[in-house]
Formats: sequence, C-alpha cells, structure tokens
Amino acid sequence: MDLLSIVGILLGLGAILGGQALEGGHIASLLNGPAILIVFGGTLGGVMLQVPFVVFMRSMKMLAWVIIPPKLGSDLMIEKIMEWSNIARKEGLLGLESLAETETDPFARKGLQLLVDGSEPEVIRRVMEVEMDAKEHLDVQSAKVYEAMGGYAPTIGIIGAVMGLIHVMENLADPSKLGGGIATAFVATIYGVGLANLIFLPVANKLKSRVHANMQIQEMMVEGVISIAEGENPRNIETKLQGFVS
Repeated sequence: MDLLSIVGILLGLGAILGGQALEGGHIASLLNGPAILIVFGGTLGGVMLQVPFVVFMRSMKMLAWVIIPPKLGSDLMIEKIMEWSNIARKEGLLGLESLAETETDPFARKGLQLLVDGSEPEVIRRVMEVEMDAKEHLDVQSAKVYEAMGGYAPTIGIIGAVMGLIHVMENLADPSKLGGGIATAFVATIYGVGLANLIFLPVANKLKSRVHANMQIQEMMVEGVISIAEGENPRNIETKLQGFVS
C-alpha cells in the first residue's frame, strides 16, 4: 500500500477544508449537488468522448494502482529469474515446462514458453518486446485519461459558474433564489480547479510512474529470459539484473 498517496490526498483536502474552517466558513457550504453533477459529469463525459472504450476501461482498472501498486517488485523478479536459471542449468530448458504451465503472469508465461520451445535469443527479444511495447502504449494512454480530466475539469467548472450566474440573473426579482445560484457558481469553480490539481493531475503522474516501474520489471524479465536462453551462468545473470535495481 502506498501510504504517501493516502497522506497526500488527506493533506490536500485537509488543508483546504481546514483553511475554510479557520476563516470562519462552514464546510457544508462547499457541498453542492448541482455543482458536483456539472463538474464531475461533464468531465467524465468529455473524457469518454475522447478515448476508445478499451483505454477508458483500462484507466478505471489502473486507478487502484495509486493506493495499491502492482505486487511484483524488482527483488521478487530477480528471485524468480534465478529460480528459472538454476532449473535450466540442472535440468535443461525442458525443465521449465512445468513452471510455464503454472505461471500466473501472462508475460512471464510467454517468456518461459519461448524458452521451452528452444527459440533463439533474438526471436525471444523481438516477441517479448512487441508485447511489452503494446502494453506500455495502452497503459500510458490510460494514465493520460486522468491528465485529460485534469484539463477538462477547470473549464467545466467555469461552465458551471456561468450557469449559476445565469440562474442568478434570471431570478433577480426573487431574492430567495439568489443564494443558491451564487453558491453553485462559485462552488463549481472550486470543484473544477480542486479536482484537477488535487486529484486528476497527480493521479495521472502517479500512474505514469507506475507504468514506468512495470516496464522496468518487464525489461528485467526480457534480459533474464534471454540470458537463460544463451546459457549464461546464474551468478552472472543475477549480477546483470541487479543493475536494474540500482
């Protein structure tokens, strides 16, 4: 679990709400249903229009990475590759066949299967890098969904502000309706700017860093699989892979 993300969210929201309270304002005054509907709904609709369905759905699944990063880290990957290397050295590449059948990670399973099939190192590299590049492209585009939301939200907030002011102008003769319209106008702007700078843009950058870390793990796996195919000594393979960690 990424505690820094949780602390960042709490600190950002706490600073704004705390400042509102210290100035004598009521936190409840920042809760406005119409403003939430305008800003969040408009932003979501704009993004859904912009991106393909598969990218949008991938971005929703990746959102959990902000708090819970992918489990497989560099150290675990090195241990796994070293296990493969030792088995291949003792039993030959065919000894990896049982591991290929039980491996849960599709990318690792493909690498193992290529080893078992006796593919040439360059063939292994080409096949795995094609899949790696495709996955990186999809994940980066999915992370950019939140970047796009960070661009749309402030503008949608301004639209909400203008709509609120229009409502105010239409009801100048009825003072009882002025407060609600003005509140929607200003709160919509706060929601737009706040969501963009406290949530959407930081989430986009956090996900990009996660994607980069995942690609580094997969690059490590590619090098490990190719080293096994070339029959390198397990100790030399471990030394090479430690370079990714440093």
